[in-house]
Amino acid sequence: MTQQGVRWTADRVLALAPDTASREAGSRLGAAGPWSGAGRSGEGALWGLCEGSGSEPYRTVVDLADPSGPACACSCPSRQVPCKHALGLLLLWAGGDGAVPRAEAPEWAERWLAGRHGRAERRRTAHSPDPPDSPGSPSGSAGAEAARRRAERRAERITAGALELEQRLADLLRGGLATAEQSGYGLWEETAARMVDAQAQGLAARVRELGAIPGTGPGWPVRLLEECALLHLLDRGWLRRERLPEGLAATVRSRVGLPASADGPPVRDRWLVLAQYDTADARLTTRRIWLYGTDSRRTALLLSYGAAGRAPEIALPVGTVLDAELSAYPGAGQPRAALGERFAPPAPTTARPPGTTPARAVARYGEALRDDPWLESVPVTLDRVVPVPDGDGWQLADADGDTALPITPAARSRPGLWRLVALSGGAPVTVFGECGHRGFTPMAAWPQGPGEAVPLC
Repeated sequence: MTQQGVRWTADRVLALAPDTASREAGSRLGAAGPWSGAGRSGEGALWGLCEGSGSEPYRTVVDLADPSGPACACSCPSRQVPCKHALGLLLLWAGGDGAVPRAEAPEWAERWLAGRHGRAERRRTAHSPDPPDSPGSPSGSAGAEAARRRAERRAERITAGALELEQRLADLLRGGLATAEQSGYGLWEETAARMVDAQAQGLAARVRELGAIPGTGPGWPVRLLEECALLHLLDRGWLRRERLPEGLAATVRSRVGLPASADGPPVRDRWLVLAQYDTADARLTTRRIWLYGTDSRRTALLLSYGAAGRAPEIALPVGTVLDAELSAYPGAGQPRAALGERFAPPAPTTARPPGTTPARAVARYGEALRDDPWLESVPVTLDRVVPVPDGDGWQLADADGDTALPITPAARSRPGLWRLVALSGGAPVTVFGECGHRGFTPMAAWPQGPGEAVPLC
């Protein structure tokens, strides 16, 4: 069974799971045992009844027809999206063993699908832009003036917060870095809270990172001084933003925490999905997706968010290609973009981005720092590199030269490293990842010769 001509794999299904527990529970439900009445339509809908702990089986339905991604509903009490039953149904269908035959949808599934399609149609018709002076909306001049005043008030608050932070940094350096370990994290958290009050979320995040450094092992004073310098540079950039080139000023505004809209012209391309990974804290899950345009030869970053315990909305399987439009966010050298219209669902591909050498990758990161001094890493594809051990760590060595990149400590403890070593087997491979001051983090790899992408994160 394929949808839009594309067969799903178990990895693609499990990439939708909001967390590890859901992934494991969904995997256990991917067999025919607990299911009854499972079926599918030619329009990309799946449904089925799954035996659970309740007196009645759970009704599960999944809509695969929307290019923005699968949607699902289930009568179980779980607040996870997708729940384990939806994952299990998708795995059952992806198995392709006839357990989900073509059939006519039951009334409960048809009712949900019809309601979803009706709402989507109403949203499409309701989002046509209003004329600037239409009734019920602010006139162009009045709305612009109100927005200008709000922006000025926020800028004043951020400036006050930046001046206070400068004083805090000066006090730290005047008293000596040793005082940072003695004062503890509480003082930094208080400073971060004041940055939040000043509506400078970016400054607050960097203050929290700085406050977590003292006492974290050998060399922490050096790391603390480096972070203090970067924070001071960002502060001064904000206070003197009128003197900066527009691209760098936009980067400073973004780093401080001012929101921006993707105002670049839409670029339609066939975008290779290079990597997808999530980071989470107590309040938010952030998903990062790296794309490469086969025609524009441009690498772009998509960000999407979900509340704690819920997967972000956008999910694009690694190793597929997406026909879609992207619009860039402002800022010098910023790769972030917004996903616009999709013209087809993601399709498998063996294409890969062009690669470079480890030496050129480091040079590319150095060049990017001129536009964004606070940049942690840049996306890079390395061509013809071999993973080799290096003492307690690993590195990616140039198969045709004498240069190498260390693999970051965080990546050494992930299963993806051993997947990369197994794929290579001592032969050169192509590897996509992030190259920064800590080293290289591999995220996807391709074997020597033809072959599909292997996710590493």
